Amino acid sequence: MSSPSERNAPRKGWKPGPGGRGGRRAEAPADDWIWGWHAALAALANPLREPAARLLATPEQAKRLEGRFGRLTALEITDGPAISRALPQGAVHQGVALRAGALEETALADLAPAPGAVLLMLDQVTDPQNVGAILRSAAAFGAAGVVLQDRHAPRLTGALAKAAAGAVDAIPIVRVVNLSRALESLEDAGWRAVGLDGRAERTLAQVLDGGPVVLVMGSEGEGLRPLVAEHCDELAKIPMPGGFESLNVSAAAAVALYEAVRPTG
Repeated sequence: MSSPSERNAPRKGWKPGPGGRGGRRAEAPADDWIWGWHAALAALANPLREPAARLLATPEQAKRLEGRFGRLTALEITDGPAISRALPQGAVHQGVALRAGALEETALADLAPAPGAVLLMLDQVTDPQNVGAILRSAAAFGAAGVVLQDRHAPRLTGALAKAAAGAVDAIPIVRVVNLSRALESLEDAGWRAVGLDGRAERTLAQVLDGGPVVLVMGSEGEGLRPLVAEHCDELAKIPMPGGFESLNVSAAAAVALYEAVRPTG
């Protein structure tokens, strides 16, 4: 069985951006907590994170952590209620929480196209639970990365990291200022953008061609914004013969990823 470091090491072909160990510093470690066993374990094992500023664990979980990582200088052994008091109300921490070290992002230009490669781009999907679930699906289906917008995406900590169950530290994540310009850059690099829209004439299976593709997902309420949709090479829908009008965006992302990565022919 592979070690935590091996399981959470950067993907093959994932090149850190310029500036030390990676690209921009994505998170302010003084402000954010990550909780839950899988999320905390992945953050501690990720070589692209700076060391945790603070690590709280119950005696049982502290023993498990030190069994995996050896002595942890930031570790504070305490009880469950004390951990709960350090976190937002209702956080299900499973006996472990850390004030995360800074996570280095990859750069858009480092997402190299390859036959069969799939990227996800999220257009103003703001719910942390949904984004976390989408990241988990992206990691599970082997996506090459996820592109988020700087101003309209939640932080990669807290409830999002818990829902992602370690995927925050297992898949390249890029933040960009402008999604339309990002799509132009990706197209120049050789990617083809397919926007998911329930009103499209053709299905996703009909438009996929086996080349590197960016699947662009809109928010649940508004869907794709018009300018972002205009920068897609094609729009496609997920067929729903059951007659239900739409899927939750995280469920739709999982279906789209499955369709995009499954063998054809």
